[in-house]
Amino acid sequence: MAMSIIELIFFVYTFLSIYMLSLFVILYLQSRKEMFSYPKGKVEPVSIVMPCYNEQKNIGLAIESLLNLKYPKDMLEIIIVDDKSTDNSVNIVRNYEKKYKNVRLIVNKRNSGGAAEPTNIGIKAAKYDYVAVADSDSTPDKDALLKMIGFLQQDEKVGGVTCSIQVKHRSKLIEKLQAMEYTVIAFTRKLLDTVDSVYVTPGPFALYKKSVLMEIGLFDVKNMTQDIEIVWRMLKNDYKARMCLSAKVHSVAPKTWKGWWKQRIRWNIGGTQTLLKHKSLVLRKGMLGLFIIPIFAISLFIGLIGLGLFTYLFIRRIMTYYLTIKYSAAVETAIFTFNDFNLSLSILNFFGISLFILGTLFVIMSFTVLKEKELRNNSKFALLIFLTIYLAIYPINLIVSLYKLTTGKYSW
Repeated sequence: MAMSIIELIFFVYTFLSIYMLSLFVILYLQSRKEMFSYPKGKVEPVSIVMPCYNEQKNIGLAIESLLNLKYPKDMLEIIIVDDKSTDNSVNIVRNYEKKYKNVRLIVNKRNSGGAAEPTNIGIKAAKYDYVAVADSDSTPDKDALLKMIGFLQQDEKVGGVTCSIQVKHRSKLIEKLQAMEYTVIAFTRKLLDTVDSVYVTPGPFALYKKSVLMEIGLFDVKNMTQDIEIVWRMLKNDYKARMCLSAKVHSVAPKTWKGWWKQRIRWNIGGTQTLLKHKSLVLRKGMLGLFIIPIFAISLFIGLIGLGLFTYLFIRRIMTYYLTIKYSAAVETAIFTFNDFNLSLSILNFFGISLFILGTLFVIMSFTVLKEKELRNNSKFALLIFLTIYLAIYPINLIVSLYKLTTGKYSW
C-alpha cells in the first residue's frame, strides 16, 4: 500500500512537471516570431528611482549607466534614495548631484531594512508619471528605456513592464549557475507574457506608471519581495504587467554560496508572503486567480515533493540493504545473488529519467533562444552542476525559508 501511495505522488509530481514544460514549449511555438518584438514608443519624461544602501562599490557605475541611456537628458530625472548607508555611498551620489542637474539625492531619515520604503519615497518625489525603478548594483543597456516605454503607452491597462535580467559577472561557478538560472527565468517570463501572466517586475530595472502605483498603494514595506507583490496587486485591480525580452539589464549576482543562500531565503519568504496575502483570490480575478497563483504555488512547492520522494526512497533503500546484510549474516546465507542485480528500468525510473532529459532540453532551448552561446557551448560542467546539485538545493532552502517565516526569524 505504501508503494502505491508513493507511486501516485510521483506520478502527480511528474505530471505537473511535464505539464508545465509542455505548456512553455507550446507557448514558445505560438509566439516564437514575436519573442523579441516591442511596440515603438514615443519619448516622454521619465523619473528613475534608485534605492541605495551601502553600495559604494557599485553606485557610481549604476548612475553612469542611467546617464548614458539613449534618452533626452532633459526628459530624465534620476532620484537616488539612500537608506541611511554607513559607507561612502552618500558622498559619491552627492558628487554626481553637483555635476548633473538631473541627478537628485534623498537621504531617508532611518534605515528601513529593505528596498520598498526608499523606493516609495522616490516615487512620491518623482515629477513625471513614467517612473522606472533601478537597483544600485545594476546597469541597463542604453536602449532599454526606449524599448520598454512603448508597452505602457500602447495599453492604458498596462501598469508596469520588466526586462531581461542578466548576470553581469560570470567568472565564478556560482555566477555561471545564476547566469543559467536568470536566462531560463527571462525566457519563461516572456512566455508567460504571451498569456498576460507576468507576475513580477524585478528590481534591477522596471518601468511603471506612477498614477497606477499611487492608485494601488505603492510597494508593500512588509513584503520581502515587494516586486512580486506589487504586480499581484496590479492584477487584482485589473491592470497588468508586460515583459520586454529585447531590453536588458545587467545585475551583480551573489558571488558566494552564503550570499546566494541568503538571497534565496528572502525570495522564498517573500514569495510565500505574497501567496498567503492573496490566497483568497485563488480561482477568482481572471488570470491572477485562475492561472498565476496556482502556477506560482506549484513552482514554489513542487521541489518539496521531489525532495520528500528522494529522501523517502533513499532511506528505504539504505534500510533495506542494512536489514538484508544483517539478517543474511545471522543465518549464514548469501548477502547478494545474481537476481539482485536487476538492470531493468522501473516505471518510476523511466519517468524520472525522462523528466530530467526534458528539463535539460528546455534549459538548452532557453540558452539558444536568448543567444547565450557561452552558456550553451562552453559551460558543460556548470550545466551539469546546475541540473543536478544547484536545483536540488532549492527545496532545502525553501524548508529553511518556511521555518524562518513561521518563527519570524528573518530580515532583508
